[in-house]
Amino acid sequence: MTSLIQRVEMWRCTLLRSELVSIASRIGLRPGAAATRRAGSRLSHRRLLSILIALDAALLGSAAHAADSAKKKADASPIAAPAKSVSPFAKFDFVREKGMSTSFPGPADTIDPDVGGLRSALADMGIGYIGWNQNSFTSNIYPNAARSNNGHQQYNGQKPTFSSINYLMAVYDLSRFGIPDGQFIAGTEHQYYGWPNAGPSRIGINTLAYYQTLFDKAIEIKLGYLKNSFEFAGLQIGANQALSLFGASSNMLYQAGLNTNSTPTPGVDIKLNLPGGFYSKLAIQQPISPDGVYTTIIENPTGLHWRTHYTGLFIMDEIGYNKSAAPNSPRTWIRAGAAYNSSKFKSDITSGTRVTGNSVFYFLADRQLWQIDPAPGGISKRGVYAGFTAIYAPPDRNTISEYYEARVYAMGLLDGRPDDTISLVGTNTVFSHYLVDTAILKKQLAHRDSKSVTASYSAHIDKGLYFSLGLGYINNPTSVTYTTQTGHALNVFASTLVFF
Repeated sequence: MTSLIQRVEMWRCTLLRSELVSIASRIGLRPGAAATRRAGSRLSHRRLLSILIALDAALLGSAAHAADSAKKKADASPIAAPAKSVSPFAKFDFVREKGMSTSFPGPADTIDPDVGGLRSALADMGIGYIGWNQNSFTSNIYPNAARSNNGHQQYNGQKPTFSSINYLMAVYDLSRFGIPDGQFIAGTEHQYYGWPNAGPSRIGINTLAYYQTLFDKAIEIKLGYLKNSFEFAGLQIGANQALSLFGASSNMLYQAGLNTNSTPTPGVDIKLNLPGGFYSKLAIQQPISPDGVYTTIIENPTGLHWRTHYTGLFIMDEIGYNKSAAPNSPRTWIRAGAAYNSSKFKSDITSGTRVTGNSVFYFLADRQLWQIDPAPGGISKRGVYAGFTAIYAPPDRNTISEYYEARVYAMGLLDGRPDDTISLVGTNTVFSHYLVDTAILKKQLAHRDSKSVTASYSAHIDKGLYFSLGLGYINNPTSVTYTTQTGHALNVFASTLVFF
């Protein structure tokens, strides 16, 4: 600091001396009356500029003196400021994927935090990674429930249903080359479903993207093959993949064309971070097939094709307010969005025809109602939360036209279990009234909506290891039509999640 002060003083004195000499020499020039008047106008601007530069140098010197004085006072103080503890895993933050709205555990919460120094060695080369395996089991235990409809399973858990999903993501840091927060991101996904309609099974990419920020993080840009299910809305409980082991609560955004982990498509996301926690985020992407996730995977299992049949352009914008939990400051996230898709969708009014264009509108809010550990140094996320979701899509070209959800959940409710989550979620899914009316005209049993209530407990067993158990009652678990034996379901859920 002393050498810096000396340099600043030298620059200040040099500038003061040179500028004052320059001003004096210019004032002394008198070539003639007319010339004096013309030059006088120019001289006044130059004189002002010179004085401002001199004053700026003087202020810089004063600021340096102030900094030096503050440092001397701090050095003279007999009480040293307490050192802020820094996690040894913070050094990996720059090689974790950035820009997502869904959060994932960091390297400290994996089964191999830095075994043998491998993660550190890769980080030194600018490489980071995360992988996870999720295995889920669902089974309907409702008495006398039909295990199939004419030999076909029609909903998840109608028969005991198993699924396994595996991810591996890698990041290469570009900030070392002067690109602010720059990253190359590559990821792959493998999935297997015992009930093919929920999948189908595939292996392919889930992202291949480039990310960077601009203007001191005021703007974030991500482009390439994207997985926007992790970038928008935050449909998982707590917007945390580790705490919501049953995935997104609604598929209506995917129904409208938003790409997912299993159906990545080319696109660009642009986020504007505004003061006070406000933001606006725009997605421009190739949509998934208007016939749904299943058709998209069948037509593009690797995820590398540019587009699938009948697709156009998907544009979505989300605005919101996002404030993380802090001591005596509860977590709050409010977001609303709208999207338009120019693809050709099947008409729910005229069978066998397609109509151009689709849209979706959504609103979600989550608020921490009570902080268990609000004191500085505590775990601010611990507490009780409540949330609400409302989504709407036109009923003339969407199977599901409305979705409503109310949720209450608690993180770290039990002392000694700060990462466990208890949740109670109630939903109402409303089907297209055009499809319902058509089914009734055909003398079929049809329902206009499906309601459910699900309770679950997600336990953080050990580093990188989570286990979840849930019980959910569903009134009308099938879509639109049903039989007398498929009107109700009582599903038991179990899921394990391993991060590495």
